[in-house]
Amino acid sequence: MRNQAYLFGVLLTGTILGTASPGHTAWAQSNASSETIASSIYQDPAPDTPQAPGVNAANLPDIDELPIDQLPQAVPQESANPKPEDWPAYGRDDQATRYSPLTQITPENVGQLKRAFVYHTGVLPPKGKLNRLAAEMTPIKVGDSLYLCSATNDMMRIDAATGEEKWHFHAHESYDAIPFTSACRSVTYYTSSTAAEGQPCHNRIIEGTLDNRLIAVDAEDGKLCEAFGHGGQVNLMQGMGWSVPRFVGVTSPAPIINGVIVVNHEVLDGQRRWAPSGVIRGYDAESGKFLWAWDVNNPDNHHQPDKDHYYSRGTPNSWTAMTGDNALGLVYVPTGNSAADYYSAMRSEAENKVSSAVVALDVRTGEPRWVFQTVHKDVWDYDIGSQATLFDYHADDGSVIPALIMPTKRGQTFILDRRTGKPLPDFPVVEKPAPHPGVVPDDPREPTQPWSVGVPRLGFPDLTEADMWGLSPLDQLACRIKFRRAHYVGEFTPPTIKQPWIEDPGYNGGTDWGSISYNPQTGIMLANWNNVPMYDQLVSREKADQLKLIPVDVPEYTPRHGITAGNAAQAQTPYGALVGPFWNEFTRVMCNAPPYGMITAIDLKAHKVLWQKPFGSARANGPWGLPTGLPLTIGTPNNGGSVMTAGGLAFIGASTDNQIHAIDLKTGKTLWTDVLPGGGQANTMTYAVNGRQYVAIMAGGHHLMGTPVSDALVVYALPEQKK
Repeated sequence: MRNQAYLFGVLLTGTILGTASPGHTAWAQSNASSETIASSIYQDPAPDTPQAPGVNAANLPDIDELPIDQLPQAVPQESANPKPEDWPAYGRDDQATRYSPLTQITPENVGQLKRAFVYHTGVLPPKGKLNRLAAEMTPIKVGDSLYLCSATNDMMRIDAATGEEKWHFHAHESYDAIPFTSACRSVTYYTSSTAAEGQPCHNRIIEGTLDNRLIAVDAEDGKLCEAFGHGGQVNLMQGMGWSVPRFVGVTSPAPIINGVIVVNHEVLDGQRRWAPSGVIRGYDAESGKFLWAWDVNNPDNHHQPDKDHYYSRGTPNSWTAMTGDNALGLVYVPTGNSAADYYSAMRSEAENKVSSAVVALDVRTGEPRWVFQTVHKDVWDYDIGSQATLFDYHADDGSVIPALIMPTKRGQTFILDRRTGKPLPDFPVVEKPAPHPGVVPDDPREPTQPWSVGVPRLGFPDLTEADMWGLSPLDQLACRIKFRRAHYVGEFTPPTIKQPWIEDPGYNGGTDWGSISYNPQTGIMLANWNNVPMYDQLVSREKADQLKLIPVDVPEYTPRHGITAGNAAQAQTPYGALVGPFWNEFTRVMCNAPPYGMITAIDLKAHKVLWQKPFGSARANGPWGLPTGLPLTIGTPNNGGSVMTAGGLAFIGASTDNQIHAIDLKTGKTLWTDVLPGGGQANTMTYAVNGRQYVAIMAGGHHLMGTPVSDALVVYALPEQKK
């Protein structure tokens, strides 16, 4: 399989990764003698400096705290037991399975799919502005309506059968507030226990925004819920300390567990050690009032900070979708690592315990119940991008274990008891030796790392010089020289200062925010994943200043494309970081052989791969970013996820060939495709209205992936039957 893809790639392929560039005074230990480094030439603002204008986008007052014993009793939600025709949550249901019981569209008739309608959100990059759009949006469907959000957090309700707009809420979000990317992955549907049926905001749509507001509108008419927060909005920058627009933003839908909205947020990577906090917070879904905070370095204080304090800075943040369990009263939080991704010497013991982990928080208190770590002392940006999927595991002894699937960027998939965080006996995790201690002074690596040995790995063997590749013998030679110049000892190669190091899997490897889909009837998991190594190097603070690696919150900063897809200032540490794809800089073709993207079906009960294939064609890809127009499947980088159906199909966009694909779940064969108006970097979903099944995907494109920009939600269906 790899040889065939390699041959196609020799003829056709270039990479499709986009452009690479991904206390309160500056101090750090620079070497074993514990000398203090000089401050950067750029000023390091104190955390208690007043927030910059525009950070509290709507000038909202502070929100009050609600004692947990005053939290209203929640009523059952649509996502707890969805109707077959609905898709009421980001992952369809509370378990985030991305599995639909609909059967109308089958392998036999999928070739007849046609566009039913296209809806335009109206959001495109403003003239004169860098493109940072990547909508990544999955609509939800309840009753006869789809609810969606634009790349800049407008919310809309449209007719699910025709695409006719029923209402449009304008968030009035500044384009300059967008952090790394303009993702609004979905909205949350909530049924109130205090507003009676027929009253305003009985059913409401809730979203977190890129400019850090929590907003609730009436699902019926799109008007703000006046009793929620301050006129329908809550300021999420309260208690965060110094920040500027773009530094912090909410990109994923907030789950609601037993009436508690749990909110996480992205903190812009690579900026400074004392970046804004990665705090996780709970709010009352009825009133919008604050309930609790989980602040890693203040573990015993679950209250909001007063005017003279702020949440602890630089702690691991969680930017992807979380999953909740109403019965256990837990929310499962996938975390990243602490600020300054590629240097860990200044992290606290508490941070090291919860970074790049799945953390189960009690939704009434914010207290961690358990932690399972997927990478120890992460300096590779292996934050968990996937949403956890919940399922009931039927063991051989007849017992039923409430379980959790946690995919990772490493291609390791961990299966845990969601009550305790311990690996299931059938899916053991072992600690294997890892390269250590490393070469960075005072920053040793851990001697072992966790490996899930009960689930087939989503990845390829370690790279060798013989694997180096190019469009010509000279290109291959250049990549071999590049390989020899780098430090590489396999997975978990430690960061280096005097030479580059190869990071494989790369930070966009394995499974990312598209997550997996899982069929609870068959135990089959479907995962699309990446094979894109990175070429990194630490540089001195002096060199970082010379290269103008400037954090986002200083006046000298100038926005550029791909800010977190490349070089990192890592201010307030001894080192900046140069981060880019492992490619030929001239042709922009990866140095490792294709495929660069794969899709794999795994039978979890049998612990085996059912089928595995390269995913994504060369039609829109090639050297120098030029499309070849050839429809040969060579495997392209991909972002976005799949949906599986009881009809025997999977639907997925994700790849950089700008197509939506229908795949036969039995064989992995692609049965149907359609070219989208923009890149399909979003999770696909399906639903039905009046017995007719539809498939929908946001084709908004993605600036990091280099795919075409669009504002189109594209919806497909079989031709209507003549009466």
